[in-house]
Amino acid sequence: MLSTGLPQGAVPRLERPGPLRDRVYEALLELITTRALRPGQHLVESELAGHLGVSRQPVREALQRLNTEGWVDLRPAQGAFVHEPTEAEADQLLTVRTLLEAEAARLAAANAGRPGIEALGELCAQGERAVADDDVETAVALNARFHAAVMELAGNAVLAELAAQVDRRVRWYYTPVARQRGHQSWIEHRALIAAIEARDEQRATELMREHTEHTRRSYLDRDPS
Repeated sequence: MLSTGLPQGAVPRLERPGPLRDRVYEALLELITTRALRPGQHLVESELAGHLGVSRQPVREALQRLNTEGWVDLRPAQGAFVHEPTEAEADQLLTVRTLLEAEAARLAAANAGRPGIEALGELCAQGERAVADDDVETAVALNARFHAAVMELAGNAVLAELAAQVDRRVRWYYTPVARQRGHQSWIEHRALIAAIEARDEQRATELMREHTEHTRRSYLDRDPS
């Protein structure tokens, strides 16, 4: 076990060729958003470089970029640490997410065809199985895919672009409450699918607003320990 807290073999070595600094950035961002690297955790360049199979230079560049984007804090004479989100940051982000996703649900109800609705149902079934298996990592990934699928059915490219900008932070905040939300989250997804299938735009909007609000409240009311 490295002092970064990652088990040996948890992250594959990066493939080449390609812009190595970008690959390192993506790898570290994925580890942060899935909380394999925890908020407040010290990030040691040499250990991360060894874990990813690269030199320290692309790791340093990636950490600087992550710092600029608010994922990592660079502290003078101390080093790099995974950012610890404040309650205000989480509240603001999840509130914006509610606005975007409620509109996406309305548009999906207006525009979705049978193949898209069936795809939502399959994702929901997979999510329910992940919850039953207590597979939190898979449940989180499927939750993100479900919401992305609703966004795709909305058919609004600008809305989708805005949602993509907050998607990873949403995953970051959702992961700690995924087990708590558990099966109830997928019950809410089922109800949303029914509203979309019925082309009930108002109901779909209300359900998505309630659904995302439940996640926001769960995060803010969680036990941080």
